[in-house]
Amino acid sequence: MKFSYKYAVVPALLVLAGCSSVQRDTPIQVWDDMKHQQKFKAQAPVVGIFADGRSNRLLPEDTVSRDGYRDDSPYNTGLENGMYVGKNPVPVTLELLEQGQAKFNIYCSPCHDQTGMGHGIVPSRVPTWQPSNLTEDRVVQFADGDIFNVITNGRRTMPSYQYQVVIADRWAINRALSASASAAAFLSWRASSLALAAAFRSSFFGLALAPSCGWFRPSTRSI
Repeated sequence: MKFSYKYAVVPALLVLAGCSSVQRDTPIQVWDDMKHQQKFKAQAPVVGIFADGRSNRLLPEDTVSRDGYRDDSPYNTGLENGMYVGKNPVPVTLELLEQGQAKFNIYCSPCHDQTGMGHGIVPSRVPTWQPSNLTEDRVVQFADGDIFNVITNGRRTMPSYQYQVVIADRWAINRALSASASAAAFLSWRASSLALAAAFRSSFFGLALAPSCGWFRPSTRSI
């Protein structure tokens, strides 16, 4: 007797239809694989588990989350004896400066721009939102703990970044700002010193810099 595959098509289709995810009736299950069990909500009343009618246990008294606990050290708060920490408690390293610059470019530059002068894309789009110029002397004179506190809690129109920037990155940004301010101050001092020295030489001694060897030669101008 020759077997015809057309007689096997209909049973196969019926079996496949029973495997569909869209079903109106509850399927017959030989092993339920824990698909049918009681559902409990946190602290919801339930009968037959605990004597107090809860589905789980309350936390022990005075329990503190290990992830949420922070001691009141200067490293975590930027404060010491109620005053802002004057000096960054994290030792300066090249890796720390690179980390601080990278985090500054991510979180701070949209407002302050990467130079810290406050010409980021946000104030260019929203003129009423004018961030501080981090290179001006008023901000440069801030204590390191004050800068840390501003990043943590915000100030005026600047929001808090304590949830976006972890504590280690806040101190790293602080170090990067201090290094940038020191470099800017050095370059400004160097330019001023060179200009003052040039003016002093030309006006008082009557000396001019020889272009060939870099030594001084007497000026032909009269004093």
